[in-house]
Amino acid sequence: MNANNYCIILAGGKGRRLWPCSRENKPKQFIDFFGVGKTQLQDIFERFVKIMPKENVFVTTNIDYADLVRQQLPDIDEANIVVEPVNRNTAPSVAWGIMKIARRNMNARVIVSPSDLFVLNEQAFEDSVNKGLELVGERDIVLTMGVKPTRPEPGYGYIQLGDATETKDVFTVRSFTEKPEREFAQVFVDSGEFYWNTGMFLTNVNNFLVCCEKMYPEVESLLKDCYTRNELSVENLEKFVEVYYSSFPNLSIDYGVLERLDNVCVMKCYFGWADLGTWHSIYECLRRGNDDNVVIDSNAILENCKGNVVKLPKGKLAVLNGLEGFIVAEHDNVLLVCKKGDTSGLMRKYVNEIQLKYGEEFV
Repeated sequence: MNANNYCIILAGGKGRRLWPCSRENKPKQFIDFFGVGKTQLQDIFERFVKIMPKENVFVTTNIDYADLVRQQLPDIDEANIVVEPVNRNTAPSVAWGIMKIARRNMNARVIVSPSDLFVLNEQAFEDSVNKGLELVGERDIVLTMGVKPTRPEPGYGYIQLGDATETKDVFTVRSFTEKPEREFAQVFVDSGEFYWNTGMFLTNVNNFLVCCEKMYPEVESLLKDCYTRNELSVENLEKFVEVYYSSFPNLSIDYGVLERLDNVCVMKCYFGWADLGTWHSIYECLRRGNDDNVVIDSNAILENCKGNVVKLPKGKLAVLNGLEGFIVAEHDNVLLVCKKGDTSGLMRKYVNEIQLKYGEEFV
């Protein structure tokens, strides 16, 4: 294992796209959603400690979920838990995580990864990560991992390949489109020029610190207070975060990298990938058999049913007849029955409305 290889796992999201099973007090990354004996966070942590030293794996999370991270990852060093004092999306939390890594190792190469990855080929994933880390160790670029789309999925981001580089399967990024309408997604798939954005980004510490001023022009002066010429004022880092973190924009790392930086490349990857953050993506990833129903760690009898997703608590039984293309999901005090489709925005809408009408206990 290369001691210069580091990882930041993003585990601060509220997981509202998988409501009602993913709830405010315990989002999807902290749930054994598929009944495999470990949560999504535990699974991705185990995946990366096979690739790099355990002490080099960091986790970013919201202050509300810090104790869940400690409980589920008892082997992680407390200093490796990057706790956001307020929720400012993933880009500021990544910046803080990389600054903490820079305190230890200015030669570090870092991969940033969501916590809800589905990977079919573990060896191919490990090979791609190692190849990518080697590349960003040699070049001052930000590298994203792209996977060839298998369908016109409107819930994913699409990266258009630009010019080929001297490295096999690595291209410049021509454009980025986040969650296009289905008809545009179909055009992207048919063109062969677009790859799915996996949400994984790799860079070296020095390059990221230089990129920070482009990613966060709104707070450029604050960043200069924290470091100069890529040298962190390490003794003031915690104080800086405490005082200024809320001043950072509410910005995702995907948008910050792919829309605000110009030294970005994409690497074609072949490990088989899915984002398990939505009901629709889970269905597309897991559907099997002639009836195309997906029953997730639940007891259910389905008759004359097709294309459904079913997720129930232990001890509950569903009997469904004549149902086609629905989500049937129950958790605690909420039962959801709705048409499948692309429900990302719909779930957020329901959560917001229910929060206002019925209170926090249902979200």
